[in-house]
Amino acid sequence: MSGYVIQRNIMPRAKEVLAFSPVTVISGGRQTGKSTLAQELVRDTDAVVANLDVEAYREAADADPDGFIRQFSDRPLVIDEIQRVPKLFLAIKAAVDADRRPGRFVVTGSSNFFSLSGTEESLAGRAITIPMRGLSQGELRGITDDFAAWAWKLPENPSPQLDLPELSRRDYLTTVVQSSFPEIHNAPAALAEAWLDAYVERVTNLDARLVRRVQHPDRLGRLLRLLAAEPAMEFVAAKAGRSLDVPARSIPAYLDTLRDVYLIDELDPWGRNLSSRVAGRKKVMFNDTAIASILTGTDVESLEYDIAGQLTGGLVENFVATELAKQRAWSSVKFNIMHYRHRDGEEVDLILENRRHQIVAIEVKTTTTVRAQHVRNLRSVRDKVGDAFIAGIVLYTGTKILPFGDNIWAVPINALWETGEAHSPTEG
Repeated sequence: MSGYVIQRNIMPRAKEVLAFSPVTVISGGRQTGKSTLAQELVRDTDAVVANLDVEAYREAADADPDGFIRQFSDRPLVIDEIQRVPKLFLAIKAAVDADRRPGRFVVTGSSNFFSLSGTEESLAGRAITIPMRGLSQGELRGITDDFAAWAWKLPENPSPQLDLPELSRRDYLTTVVQSSFPEIHNAPAALAEAWLDAYVERVTNLDARLVRRVQHPDRLGRLLRLLAAEPAMEFVAAKAGRSLDVPARSIPAYLDTLRDVYLIDELDPWGRNLSSRVAGRKKVMFNDTAIASILTGTDVESLEYDIAGQLTGGLVENFVATELAKQRAWSSVKFNIMHYRHRDGEEVDLILENRRHQIVAIEVKTTTTVRAQHVRNLRSVRDKVGDAFIAGIVLYTGTKILPFGDNIWAVPINALWETGEAHSPTEG
């Protein structure tokens, strides 16, 4: 991508936070673009950038955190990978309490440092967090993708028309197995696989220990492979414990660790205004579906061969959920992402719920044709929640937007990233 950098859709939000808050926190997995975003934010200032992966900076900050912060009191300070020296949080607190000017600190972290003791308390009321994920499909195409905003307006336009590129099912599967990490998003497959193998090893063996002092990092890798074999499935700790031959009570701590280093995410079950028979287990999603495909040894050919299989369907659903999670950071609709399953077997892959408790229900299918059976559960949820139901959508690998009556539509998957405003690349 020589000559320009990919414009991140979170940038306008990050600029607003920088102009308002004394501390801007950019939090997300390694290599998702946090450092680049931080440096772009302060490009036109005299900010100092201190990367704590560099030993000299790390030792100085660890030896005298207050002195480290004070020496840059007259300039904005960017601290990269701040979780390497947790003592800096209290030093930042003291500095902000003495001078609450906005834009004083921009800190990045590759693990959920709010899980570190005392961190949340020290930054409460002093910091606003910008979540950072891999590149969205819209960002790769120069689009501020906002599918939720489009979906919430569907009832106003019951016969929506979009000028969507016609993608084949193989095109979608190719996208699913490609990584969203900026450094390798367009790398040859063999190089991307080697990079991701090293990435997973680094995160599970080194970064995870900083977050929760994991005693058996090998179990993290084993659990990650187990999750990759069943993507977008509800998580059952007892089943995982049996598979790994470890006590079920120890499994949640390992799952929390994988989440805190941003390898996975979790979707809560949704059940507002429904019966108490709603199932209560979380779904586990990979933040980068390329990692899941590599851990299971799958590629486009194997996914296409087993198109009706659990792995293929799970990876495509995981991909859709992850794209929506990325868009949440800049969407004009404030929404949560959940899933729904009733104990009688009725389930819907994804539920988007806004702050007014209105919902968009989404089923994800790898089929190129949508049939009545694919919308059955959407209709059931619609009938149960009444006016709170905005739209039911079957995202599928076909090419046409098709109405299925009473606020339910079949929509090509690429509407996820084509429903937004185009923008120009940023010169680099």
